[in-house]
Amino acid sequence: MNYSFENKVALVTGAASGMGLTTARAFAEAGASVVLADADAAKLELARQQLVGAGHKILAVRCDVASEPEVAALVEQAVATFGRLDAAYNNAGIQSPAIETADADGQEFERVQAINLRGVWNCMKYELVQMRKQGSGAIVNCSSIGGLVGLPGRAIYHASKYGVIGLTQSAALEYAARGIRINAVCPGTINTPMVQDMLAKEPEAMEAILRDQPIGRLGEPEEIASAVLWLCGPGSSFVIGHALVVDGGYTIH
Repeated sequence: MNYSFENKVALVTGAASGMGLTTARAFAEAGASVVLADADAAKLELARQQLVGAGHKILAVRCDVASEPEVAALVEQAVATFGRLDAAYNNAGIQSPAIETADADGQEFERVQAINLRGVWNCMKYELVQMRKQGSGAIVNCSSIGGLVGLPGRAIYHASKYGVIGLTQSAALEYAARGIRINAVCPGTINTPMVQDMLAKEPEAMEAILRDQPIGRLGEPEEIASAVLWLCGPGSSFVIGHALVVDGGYTIH
C-alpha cells in the first residue's frame, strides 16, 4: 500500500532512533513535513541531518515529553513552522529493568510513568488543542504488548503501557465526532536499540520472549512504521480507539 502525506505535517516523539526515526522517515518519504522530537539532543541532530540530507522538510526540537511546558513549546513551534498538525506518533518511551514488584523502587516507578504515561498525556493534550482548532487530525500512541498482557518482573513498565491504552480509548471517544481519530499501536519485540540493550542485559528473558513469538524472529521498525502510517491515513478512516497489535503472534500463542 502506498501512503501519501503530501501537504501534511506529522510529529514524532522519540524520533532520534528506533521506531521513532524509522516512522519519521516513512512520513517524510510519503511527502509530509516532519517534526522530530527527542530528549537526546545529539542523536536528534544526527537524525535531522540524515533526513534533511535526503531532501525532506524537517524541524527538530529537543523535548523531554515528561515536561508539560516543553511539550507545549514543541507543538507551538511545530505549528509556527509548518502552519498545522495533521498526524502525531507519540512514541517516546523507556524500558524498566526486570524486577519483582516487592523489590521495585518507587522512584523507578515514577520515572517510567512520567515518560511512558504522563508523556503520552502531555503530547495528546497539546496535539489535540491544535487539531481541535483545525477540526481534523490523527494521533497514534505507542503502547506495547505490555499494555495487553502481564509478564513477571515487568509490572512497572506494563502499568504504563496499559495506561496508554486507557488514555487512547477515552480520548478517542471525546474527539471521534470532531474529525480527530486517536488509536494506539502495540509493538511486540522489535529490533530497536532498546531491545538490543535488553538482549545484552537479560539474554534469558529475551530468549523466552522470542521462543514465544510464533513468527520466530524480531519485528523490524519498518513494520511498526507501516502500521502507524496506516492508522494516520485515510485507509483507516473508520478505525477509532483501536489498539493495533503488531507482535508476530505473541499475544495469541
